Amino acid sequence: MKEIELSRSLYTAPRIEYVLEISGENVSACYQCGKCSAGCPSYSAMDISPHSVIRLLQLGQIEQVLRTEAIWLCASCQTCKVRCPKGVDLARIMEALRQIILRENISITNPSEIAEEELNNLPQIALIANFRKMTP
Repeated sequence: MKEIELSRSLYTAPRIEYVLEISGENVSACYQCGKCSAGCPSYSAMDISPHSVIRLLQLGQIEQVLRTEAIWLCASCQTCKVRCPKGVDLARIMEALRQIILRENISITNPSEIAEEELNNLPQIALIANFRKMTP
């Protein structure tokens, strides 16, 4: 098991501050009650729970969060915000994480690695959008 360093400096790490700047949300306000995950309609399809996304950000593990599918599966339905006793808008945080991936041109998938059978079933707009993202 990997050790996680706990320090106040994690909250001031540049990439965590970037998430806070884009979203306007304070991840340290979350006290991990789990109500966001309990009400999330997309939870069953996510690889990590919504409240785990916030916990990983609290621990400074932004790189791990950026590799999850959960941020792409968030429907931005605001159920999490409505249920949160602290008013943390997780949908805004998820959008900020998606923005970081797009702004920093972090490659999530490579079109050349997609099986031909899958390519035939993908909508053309999905392929065009992906190629545009990957073109400098």
